[in-house]
Amino acid sequence: MPEQSPPVATEPNGPAPAGRGKLLVGTALLVLIVAGAITFLNRKSETKALAKETEAMSVPTVAVVQPKAEPGNDELVLPGNLQAFEESPIFARTNGYLLKWYKDIGSKIQKGELLAAIDTPEVDQELSQAKASREQIKAALELAKISADRWANLRKTDSVSQQEADQQASGYQQALANLAAADANVRRLEQLESFKDVYAPFSGVLTRRNVDPGALINSGAQATGKELFDIARVDPIRVYVSVPQAYAPSMKVGVKAVVTLQEFPGQKFLGTIARTADAIDPATRTLNTEVDVPNKDGKLLPGSFGQVHFATGTSVPRITIPVNAMLFRAEGAQVALVDKDGKVHLRPISIGRDFGATLEILGGIEVSDQIVINPSDSLEEGQQVHVAKANAGDAHS
Repeated sequence: MPEQSPPVATEPNGPAPAGRGKLLVGTALLVLIVAGAITFLNRKSETKALAKETEAMSVPTVAVVQPKAEPGNDELVLPGNLQAFEESPIFARTNGYLLKWYKDIGSKIQKGELLAAIDTPEVDQELSQAKASREQIKAALELAKISADRWANLRKTDSVSQQEADQQASGYQQALANLAAADANVRRLEQLESFKDVYAPFSGVLTRRNVDPGALINSGAQATGKELFDIARVDPIRVYVSVPQAYAPSMKVGVKAVVTLQEFPGQKFLGTIARTADAIDPATRTLNTEVDVPNKDGKLLPGSFGQVHFATGTSVPRITIPVNAMLFRAEGAQVALVDKDGKVHLRPISIGRDFGATLEILGGIEVSDQIVINPSDSLEEGQQVHVAKANAGDAHS
C-alpha cells in the first residue's frame, strides 16, 4: 500500500497564543501606568491644596478697631513721676573698716553733718612712713646744700674742676625735687586721712544705709566698692510729665500746675513748670516737662505716682482705645497696629487717664490707625495677619 502522508495541522482563526499573551501584558502595563499617573497627579494636587490650606491657617486672623476721638476740655490731666530734687550715693574715699555710723534711714540731715567714721590702719601706717621718708630727704637736702656751697667756693680758687662743682649743684637740685615729691605724698595721705570721717554733701533725707560697723570699706565706686549711704533732697520735689505734642505750646516755664495723689484724697499740691526738654520725643510724640513742687513737710515721697493738672485754656481732642487693645511687654505699654498690607507693627504708647473700659492715649497712635483688640502675646513686628473687622462700638462699650 502506498504510504500516507501525515495529516497537516491547520491554524485556527486569530493570533497565536504567544502573541495574545504579549498583548494582554502590554494592556495591563498601560493600565497600570495610566493609573499611576492619575494617582500621582491626584496626590500632587492634594499636597498643593494641603500646603495652601496650612499656609492659610498659619496666618492668624485678628479683629481691629480704630481709636476713638473724644471731645477735649480746658484742663489737661496727666500722670507724673515724683523724683528727688537731688539724689546721690555716698561712697568712701579711703580704705578701711567702718567704726560707726551716726545716721540711719529716714534721718533728716544738714549739709556737712557727720554720717560715719572709718578706721584706716593701712593709711595711718603709710602716712607715718611717708613723714619719716620726708625727714630723711630733708637731712639729705641739708648735706647736698652744704656740699654744693663748699664746691662753689673751691671753684673760685680753682681747687676743683667746674664739672665737680656742677655735679654738687645738680645733687642739691635733685634733693630739692625729692623733698617736693615727699611733701606731695604726705599731703596726699593726709587728705586720705581726712576722708576717715564721711560728711553729708547737701541737706536732705538719708534714704539708704548699706553698711554696719566692722564692714570692710573700699574707696570709690569701682566694682568692689560699695556705697555707704544714699541721700535725697526732697524739698522741692521734681514731678516729670510726658505732655502730648498737641499741648506742647502751652508748656511754658512758670505755668502753674496742681499735683494730686491717691493717698492724699482732696489735697492739692501747687507746683510750677521749671523746665521742659524743648524737644518732642519721636517715639511717643510727647514733651518731657518738669514741675517743681514745694515739699517742706516731706509728704511727697520720691518714686511716687501722681496726677498733674494743667489749666491749658485750649480744648484739644483726646484719643481713647479699649483696655483689651493693650500689650504689656518688657519694652513697656504697646499696641499692635495693622497696616494696609496686613502686617503688624508694634507701637509704644503713652497712657493718660484710665476710664475703666477705655484708656486715654497721650501719644504714639493716630485716629486713623487700625489697632488689634485682644492681641496675642505671640504677635511680632512685621507678622502677616488677616483682618476681621470688629464692631468699634462694642469694643468701646
